[in-house]
Amino acid sequence: MNLSSLPADFRWGVSTSAYQTEGAVAADGRMPSIWDDFCRTPNAIEGGDTGEQACDSYHRWPEDLALLRRLGVTSYRFSVAWPRIQPLGSGALNPAGLDHYDRIVDDLLDAEITPFVTLYHWDLPSALQRSGGWVARDTALRFAEYAGVVAARLGDRVRDWTTINEPLCCAWIAHLEGRMAPGHRDLHDAVHASHHLLLGHGLASDAVRANAESTPQVGIVLNLSPCEPATDDPADARAAERADGHTNRWWLDPLHGRGYPADMVDVYGIEPPVQPRDLEVIAAPLDFLGVNYYFRMRVAADDTVATLGYRPVPVVGAATTAMGWEVHPQGLHDVLVRVAKEYDSPVLYVTESGAAFDDVPDADGHVHDAERAEYLRDHIGATASAVAEGARVQGFYAWSLTDNFEWSYGYWPRFGLAYVDYPSQRRTIKHSGEVYAAIIRGEH
Repeated sequence: MNLSSLPADFRWGVSTSAYQTEGAVAADGRMPSIWDDFCRTPNAIEGGDTGEQACDSYHRWPEDLALLRRLGVTSYRFSVAWPRIQPLGSGALNPAGLDHYDRIVDDLLDAEITPFVTLYHWDLPSALQRSGGWVARDTALRFAEYAGVVAARLGDRVRDWTTINEPLCCAWIAHLEGRMAPGHRDLHDAVHASHHLLLGHGLASDAVRANAESTPQVGIVLNLSPCEPATDDPADARAAERADGHTNRWWLDPLHGRGYPADMVDVYGIEPPVQPRDLEVIAAPLDFLGVNYYFRMRVAADDTVATLGYRPVPVVGAATTAMGWEVHPQGLHDVLVRVAKEYDSPVLYVTESGAAFDDVPDADGHVHDAERAEYLRDHIGATASAVAEGARVQGFYAWSLTDNFEWSYGYWPRFGLAYVDYPSQRRTIKHSGEVYAAIIRGEH
């Protein structure tokens, strides 16, 4: 693993999100989000799990801070829960919620750990969903209002902000496939939600810059995947182009001033609800782009699949995670280099990279997760190789600090560098966490 290409001030971090870790869903004025509602939908979540307790990090933040210190990370990416700040999605503020994140920021700075704040990691207040959610344009306006509130409170100390995490999941998986909250299966809703998410990003970026006292750096986080044809058949090549449009270009193009890809508008058969100046707002210059990477996509044409006409196919003989996701570090290198070259991105961060494996503690409670340790080494190495080819990557954030609630998969997938025994909430750093700490110390 040659890391000589990484800049001297390269950030080493970990990522979490509020709903996956905080628990305390009814504490101190917080009101329900769409994920609280979705968890009550029969058969929506494996094992009938909910985020009601999660890792209880709302109450156990000092323990998580201790983990960060032990790992030696230089930055911590976490999300603010909108329902804790504005329980009804707009209007009245909840002082206890603002105080909570105020303490987190102060504690991180005291520990010389740079806070990296995500404003939206999928926990839309339920009250806004009842008014249409992201399908409604008004939600983008409410998001900007909320972003301004948080920036006004934390922006004297927080410099780095991401607006929305993985709008692909919020639009396509949540509104087209129905596997995430709010669980819709409607192409019209999905396309409209996709536009309002991007519009919300642009409006929130303006709000952060207007309200933060420091000079904020504002970006968005996309989950990107290389999309490759399964065979040399021209039909598979066309399918891979559609997969790329759906997964990557639909988000990258408007963010970089190119508008929505015309080929994908034709595929969907639905025009995004663009109003005057929307595309200009969406394409306001990014200070950085966050890239989440988990797997590549290899696809085959399949006319039986509605709208998109393709299906993912496994790579025979490939190493996979416990979730069946291919382990392919070259894909991270490829997306970083592509974004740097095709979109001239000024600064990139790997904002999430991680893997779920079958973690079983030994008699002493230690988890020897050699596969995850190798995964980290290989993906950090892929990041360094992308930097060597000109991608301006400024940091790597492992997903995740702790095992947590993994959305519709429930609690069985474990991504953490620290093992969580959910009944006792005891945290134990895994072998992979020890390896990551050694890499951060330069022992590689």
